[in-house]
Amino acid sequence: MSVLVAQARRLRLALPALHRQAAAAAAAATFSISTSPPSSTSASTPLPGPLAGYKVLDLGQVVAGNFAGALLAYFGADVIKVEPPGGDPLRSLRVLDATGTSLWWRTYGRNRRCMVADLRTAAGRDVVRQLASKCDLLVENFTPGKMEGWGLGPADLDARLVYCRISGYGQTGPMAGRPGYASVCEAHSGFRAVNGFPDRPPVRPNISLGDTLAGLHAAFGGVMALLARDRGPTGVGRAPRPPAPVGGQVVDAAITESVFSMLEACVPEWVEGGVDREPSGSTISGVVPSATFRTADARWCVVGGNGDSVYTRLMEAVGRPDMGAQSPAFKDNAARCARADEIYEVSERTRERIAPAPPCF
Repeated sequence: MSVLVAQARRLRLALPALHRQAAAAAAAATFSISTSPPSSTSASTPLPGPLAGYKVLDLGQVVAGNFAGALLAYFGADVIKVEPPGGDPLRSLRVLDATGTSLWWRTYGRNRRCMVADLRTAAGRDVVRQLASKCDLLVENFTPGKMEGWGLGPADLDARLVYCRISGYGQTGPMAGRPGYASVCEAHSGFRAVNGFPDRPPVRPNISLGDTLAGLHAAFGGVMALLARDRGPTGVGRAPRPPAPVGGQVVDAAITESVFSMLEACVPEWVEGGVDREPSGSTISGVVPSATFRTADARWCVVGGNGDSVYTRLMEAVGRPDMGAQSPAFKDNAARCARADEIYEVSERTRERIAPAPPCF
């Protein structure tokens, strides 16, 4: 925790400069990427963002929808944020700045143009229809069926509009109509079952992981749908836009499925191998060594040394070069997993060391 606090202090000092840089980047709508060696001209002339020229209508709220819109804005899209009367709920969540605005909103809500429209009124819905007719992509994360009830579903708007939908359990299926909070969806996806310690209740990370992953999948799916729309059914590679592009698609991003997709090989391990991956504390099953240890000054040291050469250097650092990968008993990850307890007992020698100062970023 002391490492995190030290890094946070550095970040606090850098925040004003970071906000100025972000504002400048947003104003210029640029994305710094180069496909050739830097030169005196290219270094001072950043390329436009890959989504420059695309307009996004962001109707998302709180975390998942806002993160999807933020990602699209980061890469140059012109994002128009429509908020309900009183503003997006994210504006008032958690720590507030001197103006009473959430720092969470400052993080996810920047780089877009904001306006208010009450979708519960005919006038507000009409504003959304007019905006949608001028946009390429729409983001929303209302309960499935809500937008259709307002006459703002995919079938009600421009056929070329890419329609990104975020929900707890998807737009179809027996659970589609249920409201989906990330905390519950993370459990339903299986993530909570592998997180934490074996003898304690399942643990959630102190961030909105499920919402953020859903927003990420929605943004990625939206960009893929734009590529499909603008290249046409036979567009491949770097082919120019065809004269008759296809229509927009509906992107269905569910929190449960977004988190489930991050569970690596948990399902095939169970189905094919009968191995039920359980919580493993600060380690990861089947990879040794990868764990967290105390230091002499009561801080935490995270050790990731499962590569053969890295593992050998780790054993040298803790005074046991005989346990390096050159030894047949520790030659590879499979051998080390079989002797994990012995390796972790030796690695506990971090208790004899003082943790180094955290890196400055």
